[in-house]
Amino acid sequence: MISSEQHQYRLGAFYVAASALAWSLSGMFIRSVTTDLMTLLCLRGIFSGTAVFAFFFYLEGRRGWTILKSQGWPFVQITFFSAASMMCGIGSMWYASVADAMVIYATVPFMTAGVAFLMIREVPSRSTIIAAAVALCGVLIMLSDRSGGAGSLFGKLLAFLMALTVAFMATMMRQHKHMNMLPSMAASAWLCSLSTVWFAHPLGVSGHDLGLIVTFALVQNALGLILYTFGSHRIPAADASLLVSLEVPLTPLWVWIFMNETPTHATILGGAVVAAALFSHIVVEMRRNRHPAGVSP
Repeated sequence: MISSEQHQYRLGAFYVAASALAWSLSGMFIRSVTTDLMTLLCLRGIFSGTAVFAFFFYLEGRRGWTILKSQGWPFVQITFFSAASMMCGIGSMWYASVADAMVIYATVPFMTAGVAFLMIREVPSRSTIIAAAVALCGVLIMLSDRSGGAGSLFGKLLAFLMALTVAFMATMMRQHKHMNMLPSMAASAWLCSLSTVWFAHPLGVSGHDLGLIVTFALVQNALGLILYTFGSHRIPAADASLLVSLEVPLTPLWVWIFMNETPTHATILGGAVVAAALFSHIVVEMRRNRHPAGVSP
């Protein structure tokens, strides 16, 4: 017989792993859409934000309006950083290879440790500092490849900005951990649309592209967030981080298999170094924070 706690853990692990799978489809959608970047960001934000807000009100009911009215300055800040990370993230994969963007994105936990130290004086552990140094070496190996030209370099810069804004967002979420984050995630998607609508051409999108963008918004972003919301509170935070990190290797894997976007040797080598640092760091944190009973309820 499986205990109730074990059942909840397995269910939570399944939901979080499924959320990582959904998020890992971003590269496939970006490479499949033929419209321009600004139109993609604008339309995706509209559908994604609407879906997440609908899910929020489904969960909270009438309390949703009270929660929205109580949101303060942290809501504005988190919304801004989330919107910036969305635009930079999609832009990075638009201009650079998906693999390059994800290698840089994998450094988010280490950037978060640095930002948390600067903002809230949270001192990182020695293992975090070592893993961050190893990850930096991996990124430098990847950046040593100049074959992509100026466009690829711009994409890598956007990937760095994505990782940095996610680090600021994660630190603020840690400061305000009792705040409901779904409204910020939904509002940030709408902010993406508001920021890009001036340069977009939504009326000129083909039916095929519109279908892809709607699916991109609902499956990759909204469904991924919904699955993570249901799963993350059932398992320890370190376990959730490990499962979500599956997005890092899966995202370039899909475009490699299905779209023949082969990463360079420098990206493969640098990515392997970063992945080793990332997963080793998460495993160390899991062992350090593991509940004595083995499973958190």
